[in-house]
Amino acid sequence: MDTSAPAPKLGRKRDHTRDPEILAAALDVLAEVGYDGMTMDMVAARAKAGKATVYRRWPSKAELVVEAVACLKKVDADPASLPDTGTLRGDLVAMMKPHTIDDAEKKLKVMAGLVSMLAQNPGLSEAVNAAIVEPRAAVNRLLLQRAVDRGEIPADTDIDQLALLAPSMAAYRSLVLRKPVDREFLLGVLDDILLPAVGIRREVAAQP
Repeated sequence: MDTSAPAPKLGRKRDHTRDPEILAAALDVLAEVGYDGMTMDMVAARAKAGKATVYRRWPSKAELVVEAVACLKKVDADPASLPDTGTLRGDLVAMMKPHTIDDAEKKLKVMAGLVSMLAQNPGLSEAVNAAIVEPRAAVNRLLLQRAVDRGEIPADTDIDQLALLAPSMAAYRSLVLRKPVDREFLLGVLDDILLPAVGIRREVAAQP
């Protein structure tokens, strides 16, 4: 007689096809009401998903938010994909596309929503920086280095600091002043602050 234990039944494989929609819904809710006001039920309703589906995949709100932030759409920092107009101003202006500006503003709203969570969990700041600030700073560094390489700006330009100039000012404008980060604002930062800082005169920079 066979006394061996019966083989265990395999559980149903988890379906992750709804994950992108749920993560996108989490970001939308976070941007609208902030981390403290956000609930898992709100995310499930926005994603039109069952509450059990959300809770089974992410046992806590913090875990859901961390993964959602990590999945934020990144700015493509591949040098081959970046604009190459022959001038620093031309390259930076070419990056100011309407959808790019909208994406950046949404990220700032997400960052605003995360303030209370970061206060409770300072260790998450690195993940937030990697998802929201660093991608755009990386692009700025590449474009500034390209300008150095072609002799347009001085070789001793502090690229790392200047790469953070526009993202930092945009964050202050959005989070503190509660004003939109639009094309006019970004052009002002470029022509009135960034280009003069690298020795490019405003009247020359402003030419089409």
